[in-house]
Amino acid sequence: MVIPAPGRMVPHDGEFRLSDATRLHAPESVARLVRELLTPATGLSLSDAAAPGDGVISLRLDHDPELGEEGYRLRVTSTEVVATAAAKGGLRWAVQTLRQLLPDQVYGDGPARGIDWRLPCVEIADVPAYAWRGALLDVARWCHPLRFLYRYVDLLALHKLNTLHLHLTDDQGWRFEVRRYPRLTEVGSIRRESPLGHARDERGDGVPHGGFYTQGELRDLVDYAALRGVRIMPEVDLPGHTQAAIAAYPELGNDPARQLAVGTTWGISTHVLNVADATLDVVRHVLDEVVEVFPFEYVHIGGDEVPSREWAASPHARRRAAELGLDRVADLQGWWTAQLTEHLARHGRRTAAWDEILDRRPAAGTTVFAWRGEDRILAAQHAGHEVVAAPYTHTYFDWAEHDGPDEPLAIAGTLPLERVYGFAPGHVLGVQGQVWSEYLPTTDRVEWRAFPRLAALAEVGWSGPGGDFPGFRARLTAHLGRLDHLRVNYRPLD
Repeated sequence: MVIPAPGRMVPHDGEFRLSDATRLHAPESVARLVRELLTPATGLSLSDAAAPGDGVISLRLDHDPELGEEGYRLRVTSTEVVATAAAKGGLRWAVQTLRQLLPDQVYGDGPARGIDWRLPCVEIADVPAYAWRGALLDVARWCHPLRFLYRYVDLLALHKLNTLHLHLTDDQGWRFEVRRYPRLTEVGSIRRESPLGHARDERGDGVPHGGFYTQGELRDLVDYAALRGVRIMPEVDLPGHTQAAIAAYPELGNDPARQLAVGTTWGISTHVLNVADATLDVVRHVLDEVVEVFPFEYVHIGGDEVPSREWAASPHARRRAAELGLDRVADLQGWWTAQLTEHLARHGRRTAAWDEILDRRPAAGTTVFAWRGEDRILAAQHAGHEVVAAPYTHTYFDWAEHDGPDEPLAIAGTLPLERVYGFAPGHVLGVQGQVWSEYLPTTDRVEWRAFPRLAALAEVGWSGPGGDFPGFRARLTAHLGRLDHLRVNYRPLD
């Protein structure tokens, strides 16, 4: 009962029994991962073996162009376990599959007594359908504890999701430490209250909320995730969704004499960055520190929901638009994107942004995250851009799963499990599930919204669309036993 489903899986009679005599032959980092995942529950030391052989779990690199960067082959016999891959990424996913083949108690956080640790004999050949299999976690609206980010990485790796998209900044909070501009966190990370109930109720809870992650904390998280095959893409949302930054440094806004507060309501703030050269320099300096912490090739700069009302009222913004030959001040968003894309390129990084940038002629090479509907996937492709499919219709897990009275407060609804599983992204770079956190103030609520729907999207991303939903649901029922041992607060199946 493996999730996501392997491309080819042939069971055979017999079992491989793990014992104190079982040894491990693998590259150092892969061996470390095996022991971190298996030893706590099994109590087995899995000492090093010099070579494959009887009683050995062997994970080795073997040039095989069919496997790519993440594919693997796995063979379990009664005497040995052999996994091969063309790259360490494939070996890491083979480890996750091995773990799923063991009794569910292997997912516990302490020794499991009296368990016979056996692997069924099987042959597996497995290659992902999509190169990008992501999950966005919004920590800007609610600054979830650092330990939860580690847990979330583990849950992504369990489901062979290879990218954590961290939404670090927004109107309601700035969570990334910028050493050059300390007020971004001293001021911008704390709001005086949060909405109580739905945003339309226009009530506040009167409780301050704040928090941020230091650069050292995030570097350690990046290293932890990398061992598990998970890349972390930071998002610093620009030039909109920046009220927290403007609250910290009013000179970044379009009315420097006005002292804004960090946002205390959900929705789209009308306060955006101005278009002064000095403001652009500040943002460049911020990105300089971002790329020092996050080595991943991509940096997400947001680019979504940028109201142009303040620019229209600003003589400086109107002059800038005229100098650039722009027909509308709203097109200054495209100028912003182009400037940041050029700056990131000097760092050897690629720009990712939400699909609103398609309306502003983004630079070639920009990766578009198409969220406003499946038509935006096609629009981005027709414009020649690499696309990550993230439409709200299938991938927004902050939506309610159904409209029953027991459903917790949600931003919108509904997105049932079957619709997620039925998503057909097309010929794109990959897929991504979004967990926006306006209505997810606790980590339990995050898990409730994310699972099991994220498991369904993970199977679309790894195994490809067009799967058998009844068959997936049957495997999912068994898979929930693993989540039980991990104490995941998932939403029960209907």
